[in-house]
Amino acid sequence: MSIPALFRRVLQASDPNCTDGQNPELVIVYGDHRRKFLECYTVEAIDEVDAKIDALPRGSVERQILQRLFHGQSHPTNVDETGRLVLPAKLRQKIGLGDEAFFIANGDTFQIWNPDTYEADEVARTEEFLDELPADFDPLIFLDGVKLGA
Repeated sequence: MSIPALFRRVLQASDPNCTDGQNPELVIVYGDHRRKFLECYTVEAIDEVDAKIDALPRGSVERQILQRLFHGQSHPTNVDETGRLVLPAKLRQKIGLGDEAFFIANGDTFQIWNPDTYEADEVARTEEFLDELPADFDPLIFLDGVKLGA
């Protein structure tokens, strides 16, 4: 599948090993049976997650679970010369991916969804959440008081 150019640029910029002429690497986390999408992490993003997992106490249940979810249920790969990503059949089957995919940006990650699943699950979930709020509600209020990191 072809990776949108914007996502390819983010992958390139976040891969310290990617120099001119090389293809950027990424890690696809597919997770457990409840996850209905693939989360594609830039090299820098997955390194940050790995560092946080490694900071947990060795032998703790939290560390063990996160290692399984992120290390044991992921697929390191790279974008090919044509800007495409080859997904193994196992990952395509996991999310029921056919001829079309839906991409959604998430900062330094992006998700790949079956378009029908995204529409049925995520859009419905967002609409349900918004239906509980007043008609004049502005979602930007969630950003009030958020402090940006240095």
